[in-house]
Amino acid sequence: MAQWELSAESLGFTAGNFGPATWRAVLAELIGTLLFVFVGAGSVVVVTGVIGVSPGDDVAALTAIALAHGLAIAVVVAGTAKISGGHVNPAVTFGAVITGRMKLSTGVLYGGAQLTGAVIGALLLEAAVVGDVEGSLGAHSLNLGALDGEGGGVLVEAVLTFVLVFTVFATAIDPRGLANLAPIAIGLAVLVDHFVGVPLTGASMNPARSFGPALVADVWDNHWVYWVGPLAGGGIAALAYYLTFMWGRDEA
Repeated sequence: MAQWELSAESLGFTAGNFGPATWRAVLAELIGTLLFVFVGAGSVVVVTGVIGVSPGDDVAALTAIALAHGLAIAVVVAGTAKISGGHVNPAVTFGAVITGRMKLSTGVLYGGAQLTGAVIGALLLEAAVVGDVEGSLGAHSLNLGALDGEGGGVLVEAVLTFVLVFTVFATAIDPRGLANLAPIAIGLAVLVDHFVGVPLTGASMNPARSFGPALVADVWDNHWVYWVGPLAGGGIAALAYYLTFMWGRDEA
């Protein structure tokens, strides 16, 4: 019994881990992800459905979508960092959990909040635009004409997410990082990743960003790629940074 109690405590499944601060953080993750999905997916709907330009064929359209996602995540992270850490992404939360930066129980709550917020954001976007322009609500899809199969999509998403999560750890999670610059650095990571990823996979790096529009628009083609790639890349980045630059050092 004592062993189970110790395990429950270490994983965060005790009453003390579900206090007001935890629920405020969970709410912040829900709101942050909602706003990020509405703006990010909304930029895709506006560019492709309202303006009628494909980001795969037009550099200006690609730039607009990249800027919308990068600036949106910078703003959202800045607004939620002091409350929840500004994850707004299950891949970031996964990295925090497997490196011991977050209790498993809190990670589960964060993930649920992020997915819920993503769905609400996509629902609000669907309610705001007419059916003729909503398309797939910015749901991600693979460009199999340019990729070496679904495996190529997984690799692209993994590498792009590695860039993002490594940046998150270096600036926001490492106590020695430049925390005040974290929102800018994270936003820039998302922005530059979009220039590579949009023509190939849509540049998800975030299972919640993919899940919300996919659920609301009922578009599930190759959806598993947007879970496996980001979680693998995010997990590897988190472990690489933690074991190389944080483990065994005084983190106080």
